[in-house]
Amino acid sequence: MARYVVDVMPKPEILDPQGKAVLGALPRLGFAGVTDVRQGKRFEVELEGEPSDALLAEVREMAEKLLSNPVIEDFEVHVQ
Repeated sequence: MARYVVDVMPKPEILDPQGKAVLGALPRLGFAGVTDVRQGKRFEVELEGEPSDALLAEVREMAEKLLSNPVIEDFEVHVQ
C-alpha cells in the first residue's frame, strides 16, 4: 500500500481569515511571540501497490483537479 500526503495552503498573497482568527486567539490563551498563522488542509491518500513515480504523478493530478484550488492555493505532495 502506498500512502501519499497532500498539504494544501493558501498562496501567500491570499487573505487567510481563519489563520488571522487563530493568530488573534493565541495571545489571549497565553502564547506570546507568534507573528503569523496560516491555516491549510492535509489529505492522506492510500493507493494500491508500492510507491512509484507514476503513483506520485497521479496524486499530483488529484491535487491539481480536486484537492486544491490552483488559483488561490499551493500544494505539496510527498510519500509518507
